[in-house]
Amino acid sequence: MGDILKRTDMCGTLISKDIDRNVVLNGWIQKSRNLGGLIFCDLRDKTGIVQIVFPDSSPQELLEKAETLKSEYVVGIKGTVKERASKNKNIKTGDIEVFVNELIIYSTAETPPIYIKDDDNAADNLRLKYRYLDLRKNKMQRNLTFRNMITKVARDYFYENGFTEIETPMLIKPTPEGARDYLVPSRVNAGKFYALPQSPQMYKQLLMVGGTDRYFQIVKCFRDEDLRADRQPEFTQIDLEMSFVDMDDVMEMQEGFMKRLFKEVMGQDISTPFPKMTYDEAMERFGSDKPDTRFGFELKRLNETVKNCGFKVFTDALSSGGDVRGININGGADKFSRKDIDKLQEALKSYGAKGLVWIKLENGNISSSVNKFFSEKEFSEIAGVFDAQAGDLIFIVSGKSSVVFDSLGFLRREVAGKLGILDDSQYNFLWVYDFPLYEYDEEERRYFAMHHPFTSPKIEDIPYMETDPAKVKAKAYDIVLNGVELGGGSIRIHDQELQKLMFKCLGLSDDEANEKFGFLIEAFKYGTPPHGGLAYGLDRLVMLLSGEHSIREVIAFPKNQAAMCMVSEAPSYATSEQLDELGISLKKED
Repeated sequence: MGDILKRTDMCGTLISKDIDRNVVLNGWIQKSRNLGGLIFCDLRDKTGIVQIVFPDSSPQELLEKAETLKSEYVVGIKGTVKERASKNKNIKTGDIEVFVNELIIYSTAETPPIYIKDDDNAADNLRLKYRYLDLRKNKMQRNLTFRNMITKVARDYFYENGFTEIETPMLIKPTPEGARDYLVPSRVNAGKFYALPQSPQMYKQLLMVGGTDRYFQIVKCFRDEDLRADRQPEFTQIDLEMSFVDMDDVMEMQEGFMKRLFKEVMGQDISTPFPKMTYDEAMERFGSDKPDTRFGFELKRLNETVKNCGFKVFTDALSSGGDVRGININGGADKFSRKDIDKLQEALKSYGAKGLVWIKLENGNISSSVNKFFSEKEFSEIAGVFDAQAGDLIFIVSGKSSVVFDSLGFLRREVAGKLGILDDSQYNFLWVYDFPLYEYDEEERRYFAMHHPFTSPKIEDIPYMETDPAKVKAKAYDIVLNGVELGGGSIRIHDQELQKLMFKCLGLSDDEANEKFGFLIEAFKYGTPPHGGLAYGLDRLVMLLSGEHSIREVIAFPKNQAAMCMVSEAPSYATSEQLDELGISLKKED
């Protein structure tokens, strides 16, 4: 226990204009060097590092205390800023140093299990286990500060545009649609369960029924699903809803937000309005509903060109209602070896592709993985579809249309990355709209809502909802940046009869609909404004704008791939007393 030196400055903010100032700093010792009486230390806080010096002319008591300093000791110092003799251009404070005349050691530290530096290369699980140490790194502090800047801009912008920030419940009714819920047992209502919300969807619609007009929230959401680099069991949304709007109104509001965000956070001016593209066009040209438009390699359909060829793989795909499509990698013939192509083919297996056909045009010759099945004339016809030139490389995938789109959508971006043509300083925004209202599940042999059952169909497509569901388009839209979906939303159904029809088309009886969504159906009886909204994935937005490749790098305490918190070791076992109170018994393992 002891006094605290009241800080006057942050370590990383001191520069040449501060020379001869007396300052008080607090922080962690990054490293200490004793040069025979002259002691140098790097002192670190969240803003950066500054060199502090204990000269050999210091009082003996101060020198003796300084000699005990080790990495990660927490200290406070008083001293005077001086010009540094040997300057360090790698840090902002490299022109100065602080000569110490008072030192307090707040706490000592054992040798940490990970190095507190940005390039420590520690294993992910070790970083997550000691996250409180990992967070001391300058990179992690920059990421958290950057995230804070984005949420501040969001709040400022939406407040200024008439939105009211409202919290919605965390304990809600389990929902049958979408991903798997996290369930929370109720002790008071034995045998019943709450769910953690996958989104505030129904509550924000109720807020529109309640007359809020414009709602906004930065909110935690939960999904019990398998994880990957850009997924977590708990994640954060910038969520909003607006009354008396159409799709263009929502888009215009979001373009203003992005323009403000990029100006204040990235220091860049972006042009609006953003380009718009239908879902069908995005799939046809890019094989993805979130296309990266920074480069070409657009898909070409080969069905007519190869329908009479002798290659059974192609003809079988066409006869079963599938597709044959490909992309042309301009100038790629000499960039990908057979080994490189084999790796790409292996990666495509996870998308359901059974093979990858390649054609190279080089030195006036055409070579291919399927040479024996095609004549030179047929190869020339295929090359003509792509306007292929000498030095080009064509990749072709065949099979079910969904497999072909997914495979080529992945392939064009993967190849672009390997060729180094993805410019991270270029920001291509895009609206994708006119999504299908339904998607067909072949295992269950029925249609599901592609987004959620409250998404409005296009008015002109309502007659097809019962007769030709695949033909129905939704008033849904996604905002896409460089191949990443930043957010998505829709105009909602506000007419109770149309909502009943939607439930019917999803195979829900009146009783089932009332059991699952009765409170929303009831609310719609009492006057519902036209409304629509959008939700951004905040973690993904911060990841993209900060240049990171995993949302774990922009979340303070993320879960690992097994959905575990390595710091607290959650989830953990409940005691038998706790389970008894909840009326829960666990099935014994065989």
